[in-house]
Amino acid sequence: MGTVQINARIDGALKEAIEKYCKARGIVMNHFIEEALLDRLEELEDIEELKKIRHEPTQPLAEVLAELKLDGKI
Repeated sequence: MGTVQINARIDGALKEAIEKYCKARGIVMNHFIEEALLDRLEELEDIEELKKIRHEPTQPLAEVLAELKLDGKI
C-alpha cells in the first residue's frame, strides 16, 4: 500500500516539541512520526509475546548447560 494521510489531534506543546526536535536534527516530521508509531507497535507486540511466555515452565541453568554439552553445542 502506498502512503496515506492520517489525522490526529495532539496538544499544541507536544507538536511544538516535535517540530523543534525534528528541525534541530534535520529530520522530516512525517518520518519521525511514522518511526515513532512503528516503534510503539513493535513494543506492544513484544508485550503481548512476553505475556504469552510469562507462564511457561523454566529450567535451571545447570540443566540447560548440561543439555548443551550433551548435544555438543558447548
